[in-house]
Amino acid sequence: MFTITLSIPVTCIMTVITPKEEAMTTTDQHGDAQSAFTAAYGYTPTGLWSAPGRVNLIGEHTDYNDGLVLPFAIDRRTWCAASERDDRMVRVTSALTEDTVQCDLGDLDPDALSGWSAYVLGVVWAFGQHGVDLTAQRGVDLALTSNVPLGAGLSSSAAIECSVAATLNDMWNLSMDRSQLARVGQLAENRAVGAPTGIMDQMASLMGQDGHAVFLDCQDLTTALVPLDLARHELTALIIDTRVKHSHANGEYADRRASCERGAHELGVATLRELDSDDLPRAQAALDEETFRRVRHIITENARVADTVAALTENGPTSIGPLLDASHASMRDDFEISVPELDTAVEVARASGALGARMTGGGFGGAAVALVATARVDEVTAAVTDAFARHGFQSPDIFAVLPGNGARREA
Repeated sequence: MFTITLSIPVTCIMTVITPKEEAMTTTDQHGDAQSAFTAAYGYTPTGLWSAPGRVNLIGEHTDYNDGLVLPFAIDRRTWCAASERDDRMVRVTSALTEDTVQCDLGDLDPDALSGWSAYVLGVVWAFGQHGVDLTAQRGVDLALTSNVPLGAGLSSSAAIECSVAATLNDMWNLSMDRSQLARVGQLAENRAVGAPTGIMDQMASLMGQDGHAVFLDCQDLTTALVPLDLARHELTALIIDTRVKHSHANGEYADRRASCERGAHELGVATLRELDSDDLPRAQAALDEETFRRVRHIITENARVADTVAALTENGPTSIGPLLDASHASMRDDFEISVPELDTAVEVARASGALGARMTGGGFGGAAVALVATARVDEVTAAVTDAFARHGFQSPDIFAVLPGNGARREA
């Protein structure tokens, strides 16, 4: 089992919705969210909240194995403009859709939710599962805008869930702490959306802080902020969105989770967090070849997270490139969640001067993150774009992100 000690503080009526393919790209979303609200409902919202997407720097598929992860909140967000109502109706609209969804608080049923609305109404329902008496709450009108890319592995879903959770926590005076709100968001995604994800995305979206990564132990939800001041080191986190869309609700993600659970059961442990590298020979002897490789990824990825935290704390971000590279190789070969576009992005970025690169997110599409000297960003961007064209892939969307702040009230 991995332990690590850090010298840093621990801190219904339903309308089907189909998202548009592109995320919004404007930098000032405050007015956009408020304008969307007024356009939909005919009056001015009383408040505005937001929550960020996230990049997982390292630690993939370890979260639902009670493992270690190191994400950071990014400077792309989802905004939620809101007002309470005098009845029990919840209405929600989004700049990414053309329709409004509405449902009575008493009629929420996770099995009846679908499409984009499940991320929002699922959060409302999940509050009820976490002890909130929904019959005692007033309805709400919500309008959302976002510049977190959809389906890119940057957790646009958690940005929605956490912005809504932060909104309702304040509007209903619930006084839940951020770990509780993360559990609300995770339950919404697991039960209402049907995606068997861990809690990392919601914790990163709620706990993020400018210039830091969030080191999260998913076994007990303790967090520590780890310095990640890329600008001071003249580094850029370059996101390479392959435009290969993925969904955590599909069977491949569930299959990987089932493999991990099967491996833990056959090795006699509650979760794979209880194992470390000394257990690999026993695991190889006891498990079939595929399950062993799945287990090996989790064990070695936990070790890489711990090593990355130590490297960042002691030596700074210029020292972590080889760990990012090793993580991608493990996801590609042992966990088998990469795709040709992601492998091309990673290989070309490294060959063009990136210190390290890896796919980020649940896999089967989405984005890679490359740690690049800021002076070489244009060079890496051009090389990856050219390589995608040569392979006949869609042109990637490549952009820089910085570690940002977590969910908050904006107005």
